Amino acid sequence: MAMSGESEREYQAIKHGAGFCHLQDRIVVRVSGDDRISFLHGMCTADIKGIATGQIVPALFVTEHSHVIADCFVYALADALLIEIERELWNRVRVHLEKFLVADDVEMDELDWSVVDLEGPGSATVIATEMELTAPNGAWRFDPDRLIAQVPRYGLPAFTLLVRPEAEVIAKLRSSKALVGISPATLEIIRIEHGIARVGVETTAKTLALEARLEWAISFNKGCYIGQETIERATARGGLKRKLCGLRISGDAAPAVGSSIMLADKAVGVLTSVARSPETGAIGLAILHHGAWDDDTAVIVEGATPIPARVAKLPLPN
Repeated sequence: MAMSGESEREYQAIKHGAGFCHLQDRIVVRVSGDDRISFLHGMCTADIKGIATGQIVPALFVTEHSHVIADCFVYALADALLIEIERELWNRVRVHLEKFLVADDVEMDELDWSVVDLEGPGSATVIATEMELTAPNGAWRFDPDRLIAQVPRYGLPAFTLLVRPEAEVIAKLRSSKALVGISPATLEIIRIEHGIARVGVETTAKTLALEARLEWAISFNKGCYIGQETIERATARGGLKRKLCGLRISGDAAPAVGSSIMLADKAVGVLTSVARSPETGAIGLAILHHGAWDDDTAVIVEGATPIPARVAKLPLPN
C-alpha cells in the first residue's frame, strides 16, 4: 500500500498549496416551484426554511427509521434550490422524493453542470488571480451569480465551482501552474483522515445517520421531517450501540475492505475504507460496536494474514 510520488505531490498540494479535482461522480439538480422550500424541509435533515439566498447547508435524506439514503449539499438561489449529490445516489433519492410528491408545486431538473473542487490553503489566491473571481468569505457561503462556494466537503477549507462542461474555467484550471490536479484516490486519503463517512461505503441500508457520525448534516432545532423521531430518540437517550471509528493499521500490507475487525476473538465491525496517509501511515474507517470505541483499543483486521490495528479518535491525525 505504498504511496506513489504523484500521490504524495497531490497530498502536499491539498495540505500546503492548491489543487483541483473535477468531481465527475457528482450531479446538480435544480429544485423549483412555490412549494420547494416546505417540501424539501420536510424531506431532509437540514433546516431548509432557515437558509437564505447565498447560503449552503449539508443535508441527509433518511428513511422513517433514520437509515441513511444519501447525503448532499443544498445551495439556495433566489428562485430555486440546487441539490449537489453523488450521481449514483440521486436515483434512489428521486424515487424517495417522488413517493411523497402529491399536490406539491415542485419540479426537479437534472442539470448538465460540472462540479469542480478546489482544495488547499492557496486555492483562494488562485481563484482571485487566475480566474478573476472573488471567493466567498466563510464556510458554507455561495455566490449565486458566479456559482462559486466555500464548501469544506473533505474536512478542510475548500471551494466548489458549479460550471457548464464546456466552460473555459476548466481549461484554465488544467493549464494553471499554480494548481495541481488531484485524483479521487488522494481525496479519499483526506476523507478518511477526517473521518467523513461516504454513504454506500461506510453505510448500508440499515445504517443510522448517527452511527455514521453524520450529525454535521443534521439540524437538531428544525421542525418535523422524515426520520426525525428516531434521530431525536437516539440523541436524547444516548443509545447508540455502533459508531464510526478510525483505525491505525500496522505494517505495510493492505487489508481488504470488508475484512472483519476482531476484538478478543469477537467481530466488532467491518473495515469500510482504507488508505495510506503520508502523515499517519495506513489508516482506515469502520463502524464498530461500543465495546471497541475507546481510543487505542487493540484490534485485529482479519485476512489471510491478520493485521494488528488500533482504534483512533477522529479526525486523523490528532
